[in-house]
Amino acid sequence: MEILTAAIIAIALAVDCFAVSLGAGTVIKERMILSAAVMGLFFGGFQMGMALAGWAAGSWIASMIGFIDHWIAFGILAVIGVKMMYEGFIGEEPPDRNYLNLTTLVVLSIATSIDSLGVGLSFALLLRSIVLPALIIGISSFIFSFLGVLVGSRLAAHLGRPVEIAGGIVLVGIGIRILAGHLVS
Repeated sequence: MEILTAAIIAIALAVDCFAVSLGAGTVIKERMILSAAVMGLFFGGFQMGMALAGWAAGSWIASMIGFIDHWIAFGILAVIGVKMMYEGFIGEEPPDRNYLNLTTLVVLSIATSIDSLGVGLSFALLLRSIVLPALIIGISSFIFSFLGVLVGSRLAAHLGRPVEIAGGIVLVGIGIRILAGHLVS
């Protein structure tokens, strides 16, 4: 597979990472660079890992969860997005809100990387190597996530609560797009 094709696939997968990181960046107040790096490492690592897992598992894993993967991603993103919108509207920020705790990072990473599992599976079915594309997917997702946190933080600093509400809307929109894409196909 040529590098340009792998890069296009990687960017398409990384857009969800950017949007989720953008939303998270609206509420992260401290240690921006470290927060962006941690979120980028999780999202990039999961994207790369899911592509490798999809390739390694072949069609078995897709047949096991393929009928519900879109519902899982939609549910996770919708719950987090609605919560962000609610908190943006009421103007209160709970003291324990932390997008960088391990549970939240893993849940968001899984939600944004389910499509990468399918990409890995398609590479296996096409008898293509996955190593270079998975690396490109991981690096692209890291970069997009890192930038998403920084941009989200800047927007929140200048625009305040409406950005948090918009971030929640984006998360719900991504969930709806994932669900609709699977239901239509």
